[in-house]
Amino acid sequence: MIKHFLTGAAALALFACSQQSADDASAPAAVETKTDETAPAPEPEIIAMSAEESLDAALASQPDEAKARYEWRHPKETLQFFGVEPGMTVVEVLPGGGWYTKILLPYLGPDGEVIGADYALDMWALFGDYAPNPEEQKNWATTWTSEAEAWRSADSAKVSAFVYGALPEEMKGTADAVLMVRALHHFNRFEGQGGYMTAALKDTMDVLKPGGIVGVVQHRGAATNSDAWAAGDNGYMKQDQVIAAFEAAGFELVDTSEINANPNDQPTEEEFVWRLPPALATSADNAELKAQMEAIGESDRMTLKFRKPS
Repeated sequence: MIKHFLTGAAALALFACSQQSADDASAPAAVETKTDETAPAPEPEIIAMSAEESLDAALASQPDEAKARYEWRHPKETLQFFGVEPGMTVVEVLPGGGWYTKILLPYLGPDGEVIGADYALDMWALFGDYAPNPEEQKNWATTWTSEAEAWRSADSAKVSAFVYGALPEEMKGTADAVLMVRALHHFNRFEGQGGYMTAALKDTMDVLKPGGIVGVVQHRGAATNSDAWAAGDNGYMKQDQVIAAFEAAGFELVDTSEINANPNDQPTEEEFVWRLPPALATSADNAELKAQMEAIGESDRMTLKFRKPS
């Protein structure tokens, strides 16, 4: 409470303040705002990436050794051509060490799934000296899935696997796409010894949903070379031959692309695909020949998109 015995300057100051208060009383009162300190902070805005941005991020996350192959494998353009998108279930045939799987896992995301698919055990036996240990191969679906789990993160697609000729009933009709990247020639080269090409296309049809896609990237041999040379033993097949096989199995050809074409690769009937990078099988001790093969680059490849009828 203000004392009544204020004097001198203090009294004058009090008079000035009272005058100012009187003036303020005639003005509109200021609106007092009250902050609710208990209200939760607003959630940060989450901006979802587009499919292309997700694919770019997945490609950028790969090691330099994998990126060195982008020049020849064109993974971005190839996956976009096939219509592979986040959230899909995608089968990769002959996934091996996971070059494509490691791209697909982050790209497909937590709502997606990658299913590895390997050759039939009895087909592997036909590879002779190149055949894997049959006892180890019996458990391939389990061991590959376990290995692929180590490539995942919390935001990656799920993983599972099956072997051709033993497609689990619960997997039938579950896949949005099947990728056959440089894997088709082995099915075809052993067709006469067990109908493996026919059986593989049947399993491929069965694993797909109606309207599902098969994406084929395959070493392409010249149409002028003999059919015997292009049966698969040399790694090459003819484009018309592949299209005919898929159409005979009930698939529809959707589109073709030259994404993975290399016109410098013109093999004769005395040559096979493994003479080229990365294998360079014929030039390990011949620097001049190795330089010639490296100048050609990786193989000429057809890129074909098929659909299972709806």
